[in-house]
Amino acid sequence: MAAIGPALTFCVLLLPFMGALMAPWLVSRIGGARAAWLLALFPALAFLHFCGFLPEIARGEVRTGGYAWVPSLNLSFSWFVDGLSLAFALLITGIGTLIVIYSGAYMKGHPHQGRFLSFILLFMGAMLGLVVSDSFLMLFVYWELTSIASFLLIGFDHEREAARRAALQALIVTGAGGLSLLAGLVFLWNITGVTQFSLLVHMADGLRESPFYLATLLLVLGGAFTKSAQFPFHFWLPNAMEAPTPVSAYLHSATMVKAGVYLLMRLQPVMGDTPAWEILLPFFGGITLLVGVLLGLRQTDMKLILAYSTVASLGLLVMLTGFGSSHALEAAVLYLLAHSFFKGALFMAAGAVDHEAGSRDITRLSGLRHTMPLTFAAALLAALSMGGLPLFFGFLAKEEIYAALAAGNPRAVFFTALAVIGNALMFALAFATGLKPFIGARNRTAAPVHEAPPALLLGPLLLAFLGLACALFPGLSHTYLSSPMASAVAGQAVTIDITAIPHFRTPLALSLLTIALGVLVYWQLDRVRDVTTRALDALGEGPDRGFDHFVSGLVRAAVLVTRVVQPGRLHIYVAVTFVMLALTLLVPLFAFGELPAMPVWPKDMLIEEAAFLVIALIGIFAVLRARNRLTAIVSLGIQGFAVAVIFLLFGAPDLSFTQFMVETLSVVILALVMTKLQLTLSDHRPMREALLDATIATACGLGFTLLLLKALQMPFDRVLTDFFNTYSKAIAHGANVVNVIIVDFRGTDTLGEIAVVMITGLAVLALIRVRAGRRAT
Repeated sequence: MAAIGPALTFCVLLLPFMGALMAPWLVSRIGGARAAWLLALFPALAFLHFCGFLPEIARGEVRTGGYAWVPSLNLSFSWFVDGLSLAFALLITGIGTLIVIYSGAYMKGHPHQGRFLSFILLFMGAMLGLVVSDSFLMLFVYWELTSIASFLLIGFDHEREAARRAALQALIVTGAGGLSLLAGLVFLWNITGVTQFSLLVHMADGLRESPFYLATLLLVLGGAFTKSAQFPFHFWLPNAMEAPTPVSAYLHSATMVKAGVYLLMRLQPVMGDTPAWEILLPFFGGITLLVGVLLGLRQTDMKLILAYSTVASLGLLVMLTGFGSSHALEAAVLYLLAHSFFKGALFMAAGAVDHEAGSRDITRLSGLRHTMPLTFAAALLAALSMGGLPLFFGFLAKEEIYAALAAGNPRAVFFTALAVIGNALMFALAFATGLKPFIGARNRTAAPVHEAPPALLLGPLLLAFLGLACALFPGLSHTYLSSPMASAVAGQAVTIDITAIPHFRTPLALSLLTIALGVLVYWQLDRVRDVTTRALDALGEGPDRGFDHFVSGLVRAAVLVTRVVQPGRLHIYVAVTFVMLALTLLVPLFAFGELPAMPVWPKDMLIEEAAFLVIALIGIFAVLRARNRLTAIVSLGIQGFAVAVIFLLFGAPDLSFTQFMVETLSVVILALVMTKLQLTLSDHRPMREALLDATIATACGLGFTLLLLKALQMPFDRVLTDFFNTYSKAIAHGANVVNVIIVDFRGTDTLGEIAVVMITGLAVLALIRVRAGRRAT
C-alpha cells in the first residue's frame, strides 16, 4: 500500500498530458462542446486527488514522493506537496476544469478546437508539474514547458501578425528568464549541495552567508520577474491578450503569470530576510504595481484593462513577498487566492460579453444587465471582490495588506501610500469591466444580445461565488488553504484568523480611503483616461517598442556578423578552421613551456625504413610542384602509402592494411569529385594567398609534430596495456589483443568507422554511375 500513493500521484500528474493527447481525436469524433465536458474530467480527477491531501496538509504535514533518475548526480523526478504547492495545484486543476468546459462553448465551431484544447491541457500539465516539483531539474523542465505551451496558445490564431508577434515576444522574454533561472538553480546546487527544495530549507543560513548569494538571487529574480511580468519585463503580458479569452482567463488567474510569484514564495524561507531581498522585491514590485494601474487606465478594451490590472496585482504580490514581515506574507497569500477567483471570473465574463455582444470596448457597451443578467451577476460579484469591498475575500486581503504595511517609519509610509493608490486605481479598473458595460441604457443600434450559454456561465459564476463564500466562511478557507499556504511561505507555523467583520482600526480606515479614491476615479474615468494617455504619451516609447528595437537591432547585428564570418567562400572557412587548430596545438606548448626535446636520429634505422621516409618526402615535393590538381591528388597518396609500409615494417599488418584502404579510397573519391567540379586545371592563387596557406599548413604540421613528440617523450603508462593483456582472453575470449579491442572493447566505435566507410563507398558508386550515365547520353 505504501507504493500506491506515489504511483497514484505520478499518474495524476500525467492526467492533463493524457487529455492533451486525446483532445484532437475526441473533438473530431463527438464535437468540441461534448469533448470539452469529457476532457474536463482529467483536471477534475486531479483536483479531487489533491483535495484528498487537504486534511493532512492542514495538520502541518507534507506529502513527498518520486523516482530516482540519475542517482549518482542526485537527479530525480520528485514532488513535494505542502500548503503552498497544494493551494496552487487546486487552483490549477479546479480553475482548469472550468476553463476546459468554457473553451468548449467559446471555441465552438472553430476548425482547430481540438488543437486548442490540447494546448490548454498541455499548459495545465506543465503548470501542475511546476508547482509540485521538488527537484530543481524537474521544476526547470516544467518551467520551460509552460513557456512553450503559452507560445502555442498566444499564437493560436497564427494567421494574424499581432498574435505571432505576441507569442514570439512572450517566448523570448520568458525563455531568456528561464536561462537565468537555470543558472540560479545551478548556483543553488553548488552552494548548498542539494537539488531538492524540501532539503534546501535546511541550508538557509549557509546560502545567505555565501559570497555568491547576491549573484544567485539576481539570477533567480531574472527568471521570476520575466515569468510574472515585473517591470521592465511587464510588456509581454498585455500583448498576450492576442490569445483567445479562455487562455487569458487561465493565464492570469491560476497559471503562468503566477509561476514567478510561486518561485519567490517557495524560496522566501531560504533566500528571504536579507537586505537585498527586502530592497529589490518591494522596489520592483511597487514600480510594477504603479505602472500596471496607470497603463490600465488608458485602455478601453475589457481584456486589456484586466491584463494591466493583473500586472499591477503581480507587482503587489512581489512587493508583499519581499516586504519582510509575517503579516506581509499572510497578505500575499490571501491576495493571491482572492485574485485567482475574481480575475478568472472577470476574464470569463469579458469573454462571454465579447462572445454575445461582439465587442469588448467599454465605451461602446452599455445596458447589458437586461439581456445578460447572469453574466452581470458574476462580473459584479468579482468586481466587488477586486475592489476590496466587505463580505468578499478581496476585502480580507486588502485589510491584511494594510495591516502588514501600515507603520510609522518612512519605508512603511511610502509603501502604504503606494498600496492605497494602486488599490484605488484597481478599484476603478474592476468596476470599469465588471459594472460599466452592464449599466445605463441599452444601445438601440447594436445587434440583439442574449444571455451566454451555461458552459460560458459556469466558470465565472462559480469563481465569483467562491470569492464570497471564502470570506463568509473564513474558518474553512483559512484552515485548509490560507494558513497552510502562509506557513509554507513563512517557513514556520502561521495561523490566519482575519474575518469579513470590519474592525475599526487603521486598516479599515485605509480600506475606506481606497474605496473613496476608487469611486472618484471611476466617476471621472473618461477624464482620467485622457489625462493618463497624454501623460504616458509624453514619456515616449515604452519597453514594448523597446523590445521591437532590440529584436530588429539583434537581427541587423546577426546579419552583419554572418557577412563577416560566413562570406560564402569555402577557402576562408577552411583557413579559419586550420588557423584555430594550429593555435590550439601551438599556444599551450609555447605558453606553458611544454616543448619537447629535439629527437635524436636513430643509429640502427634500417635502410628500408629510411627509403620509405625518402619516398614520403618525394611525394610532398611532387604535391607542391604538381601542375594540376589531379596530379597533386595522386601525389598526395604517396605519403599515405609510405606510412602504410612503415606500419607493416614495424609489425602492424592490420593497421597497414587499413591505411592502404583509406588512402586508396581518398585518392579515388577526391579524383572523382574533382572531375565533377568546374575547376581550373592549375592553381592560380596570388602569391600572398599561397604563402598564407603555406604558413597555416606548416603551423598545423609543426603543431602535430611537436605534440606527438611531447607525447612520446612522456613516461609510458602501462595501465591500459596491462588491462587489455589481462582481460582480452578472460572477458572477450580472444587471443589477438588488437582484434579484441577493435571488435569488443571499442565495438561501437568500430561500427561507426564501418558505417563511414560504407557511406563513402556508396557515394563513390553514385558518382561513378552519374558519370557513366552522362557518357551514355
